[in-house]
Amino acid sequence: MLVDYHLHLRASVSASEELDHTVEAVERYVERALERGVDEIGITEHVYYFIETRPFWALPYQLDRCREALGPYCDAVLEAKRRGLPVKLGLEVDWVPDRADDLAAVLEPFPWDYLVGSVHWIGGLAVDQKPGLWADRSVEEVWALYTRELEAAARSGHFDVLAHPDLVKIFGDRVEWDWQPVIDALDGVALEVSTAGLHKPVGELYPEARLLRGASRITVASDAHLAEDVGRDFEAAVEHARRAGFETVTVFDGRSSRQEPLG
Repeated sequence: MLVDYHLHLRASVSASEELDHTVEAVERYVERALERGVDEIGITEHVYYFIETRPFWALPYQLDRCREALGPYCDAVLEAKRRGLPVKLGLEVDWVPDRADDLAAVLEPFPWDYLVGSVHWIGGLAVDQKPGLWADRSVEEVWALYTRELEAAARSGHFDVLAHPDLVKIFGDRVEWDWQPVIDALDGVALEVSTAGLHKPVGELYPEARLLRGASRITVASDAHLAEDVGRDFEAAVEHARRAGFETVTVFDGRSSRQEPLG
């Protein structure tokens, strides 16, 4: 079985970031998935787009986008499920260490199939944008800060999956790293094998093999922001996972999971 469990619904215009939280958008994404041999998709919009979470954001980037309501987003995906489409309801949730429990409480009433945790900002500074966190820190310092927060997110119990888990390598600035503390923190949290990194400056899949081999379960993802990118480069993702010893992929339903044969 193949899943693409990290997708953002956007209008069908190349390079557009216009949201399209509709059943019709889900249908477009499913159609592309099936064309590429992907059996099931999961929609995981960024949490900061939704007004219910506005108290947790401080950056202009987040606040400018915080205009949508969770109800219509969930309803669109749930209606697609009702129509028999192979889609799951998820959310990409940014790690906010001081308010993680409060954010989880806001999200708890909604019928998620799974929640994806990600670390994009630390102390208000971006990991995946420059200058951001990189402005006045060494590569080693940035990696130490990132992996500390990733470990904390894994330990929090709020997430089913960690997105692009070694995002910190995005620009190709890297050091040899001991991933064991993060691996020890997973405790059943799945790692996302993401093809998005192939289209970033680093030009590599997420995560690197040393981290991936320490996980007990995985999902597969494209992090697509356009329907045309659903399932992109999945042959490479499956090969990467198999080389790390994985023969199954994690499938979610109502925050519960099961293993299915990979590929």
